[in-house]
Amino acid sequence: MVDYKDYYKTLGVAKGAPDKEIKQAYRRLARKYHPDVNPGDAKAEDRFKEIGEAYAVLGDPEKRKKYDQFGPSLRNGSFWHEGRYGPRNAPHPYTARDFAKEFETETTIRGMGSGFSEFFEALFGQGAAAERAAATGYGAPAARPRPEAPPARGGDIEQSIEVTLEEVFSGGNRIFSIQIPELCPTCHGSALVNGKLCATCQGAGTVTRGRRIDVKIPPGVRDGSRIKLSGEGNPGATGGPKGDLYLVVKVQPHPTFDRQGNDLYVEVPVPLLKAVLGGEVEVPTLKGTRLSMRVPPETQNGRTFRLSGQGLPALRGDEHGDLYSKVRVILPTNLSARERDLFQELKKHREGPL
Repeated sequence: MVDYKDYYKTLGVAKGAPDKEIKQAYRRLARKYHPDVNPGDAKAEDRFKEIGEAYAVLGDPEKRKKYDQFGPSLRNGSFWHEGRYGPRNAPHPYTARDFAKEFETETTIRGMGSGFSEFFEALFGQGAAAERAAATGYGAPAARPRPEAPPARGGDIEQSIEVTLEEVFSGGNRIFSIQIPELCPTCHGSALVNGKLCATCQGAGTVTRGRRIDVKIPPGVRDGSRIKLSGEGNPGATGGPKGDLYLVVKVQPHPTFDRQGNDLYVEVPVPLLKAVLGGEVEVPTLKGTRLSMRVPPETQNGRTFRLSGQGLPALRGDEHGDLYSKVRVILPTNLSARERDLFQELKKHREGPL
């Protein structure tokens, strides 16, 4: 008789819970029921073992997949598996021993006596039970020592950085303060110290440190552009190399210029007389300089002029976008009596006598 174990219920998480939530639940419960926190409490120790067994399955993607697929069927010591050893329309008992053999477990199910649940051992064999014993510090060791895991590369991580439009225009270097994960100096990434959860990293195997790094910002970057910093990601397991750090660019809004692709848009104030009679006006640029632009006579408010090649550089290549200057006609204020008379005269000339 094999009793079904609901590992999701043991950790208090939903079946579709993400890995991060499962890990957090395990750490919280492991700290609560750890034997060192509950000396002499047999119930707490049993609960601690159940929590460790649940995390040994749900914390491992392959074991979790097998558990979700086959676990609910392991009742009364057998799987009811259609069509495996007979006609598809005639179910045949598919035993837990068949399951263990199919997934190449290290030993048979009979006579394990490891102290772990029969359900766990039926699904994964004694070799998996030994892995759990090594992780929690409880239970009998496997019949054979577990081979040392090969070095594994650390995972990549992403962090966002904000850059100015001026930096997009010219590129350059910036010093950023970045939170970088590093191997825990106490457990050196194993998450355990003397068979117990590491108090420094709380079982994570890593700690987060603030670092200042020099980042080269290429001209023409856009929102969502990623800048790769090799070897600045998560630490590798068992001596493996670090992953990479990707900085995701967020371009800050500019008070003067609007960006559309590699083109820039800016409003240029033009006095009424220049809009009417024509003249020269100055257009600001991201370089901090000003360009002279000829406004033809009778220029209407809102008219846009293109200054070719004065926009942002392309991220790759030597091309530049354009700068579009939109005319904003400025009406005169604080008119003198003479100026008002002139406007009245202009009005009569344009409209005729009333």
